[in-house]
Amino acid sequence: MHNFENRVAVVTGAGAGIGFQIALQLASAGAGVVVNDSDKQQADAAVAAIEEQGGRAVAVVGDCSELAVIDTLIDQADAIFGRLDFAIANAGITTFGRFLDYPPEDFQRLVDINLRGSFYLAQRAARRIIAQNNTAADSQPIAGGRLLLMSSVTGIQYHPDLTAYAMSKAAIRMMAKSLGAELGQYGITVNAIAPGATLTERTMNDQNYNAVWSQITPTGRPATPGDIADTALFLLSPSASQITGQTLVVDGGWTSVSPPPLE
Repeated sequence: MHNFENRVAVVTGAGAGIGFQIALQLASAGAGVVVNDSDKQQADAAVAAIEEQGGRAVAVVGDCSELAVIDTLIDQADAIFGRLDFAIANAGITTFGRFLDYPPEDFQRLVDINLRGSFYLAQRAARRIIAQNNTAADSQPIAGGRLLLMSSVTGIQYHPDLTAYAMSKAAIRMMAKSLGAELGQYGITVNAIAPGATLTERTMNDQNYNAVWSQITPTGRPATPGDIADTALFLLSPSASQITGQTLVVDGGWTSVSPPPLE
């Protein structure tokens, strides 16, 4: 339903799960996609899957909390596809741990990837989009851009043993709110998605995950990566041009009732 011909996106953490589905759907709708992942095998496999379906993609392997990697992502979008329109800061890690025992090294790694990586991808992408728009010819696609961040329902409601992670995801919501106001003058919208329980490669390692979350989610099932990708493409589309600074919850109604998963 979306047409992203002549658009170019950078997606971090796109080797699998939600990030891969966002990259795949964007490419299927005509966008050129720079696929980032810290795992080379996953990044290359994601690009191969996109190309197999007729899409255009290139892999950039690296830790997206490092500024050099972020700059490479932005540069590759321009070098390979000729422009940058969308930056999706999907990469993130989840670390469980009791507040009283949570180690400093885990906290620092969480902040680096979830916050530093998202903040500087948004900053570098916004700079490129603004510069690009200032030099755009009349024949080029319309000015503006989209930044999309990845929050979580745990940044809204309590979940056991996720205090540090929840703090990082609540901060992402505020980042979207602040940047939506700050970057609107440049035609750039900034929004976040807050997924609830989602069936990814990681969560499916828990054989009880689907059954437990199906029981406590009002719609009767956890989300799929495709559900989150559908939301992402809407927020990136012209249909969402007047939506900015918002966090859209995609959780099957869990935050309305918020029961914790049963042990």
